[in-house]
Amino acid sequence: MKLIILDRDGVINHDSDAYIKSADEWRPIAGSLEAIARLTQSGYRIAVATNQAGVARGLLDLSILGQIHSKMQAAVSDAGGHIDAIFFCPHSPDAGCDCRKPKPGLLLEIFSRFGVKAEQTIMVGDSLRDLEAAYSAGCKPILVKTGNGQKAFNNGSLPPGTLVHDSLASVAAELAP
Repeated sequence: MKLIILDRDGVINHDSDAYIKSADEWRPIAGSLEAIARLTQSGYRIAVATNQAGVARGLLDLSILGQIHSKMQAAVSDAGGHIDAIFFCPHSPDAGCDCRKPKPGLLLEIFSRFGVKAEQTIMVGDSLRDLEAAYSAGCKPILVKTGNGQKAFNNGSLPPGTLVHDSLASVAAELAP
């Protein structure tokens, strides 16, 4: 099985420093939905791994988060793709949980649920914490320059073996030509 794990904010949809707090605020990045469709149609299973501290901060509840994810899944489906599962960390950065990226807990749970080996899995993110989680978990990190990706790229210090692409569309073009 080919599995690719995607961060949500900054990879699939536009990010916001004020958090995505409603389905109305969720807006896909140009080409991201088609990229997921391309990957799906090339045999990739798609999982999303996202930190959602807005839940812990009381900016949105699990019902609203579910509405945001439903909108995302419907948009991906309308483009011809499929998201197999969404995993999220609802904790604040100071909670000390194992599921908040840059810790690898969320990714390890995905590997377990899908029955895949880390080294056969790709993680696409737009921040250093996404890449650190991927590297710690043993999967292949890819940085996209959308969202916070250009800033992460400029800051350097990327984990060894990190590949860099302009966008999720660029990743899909390489992985699913």
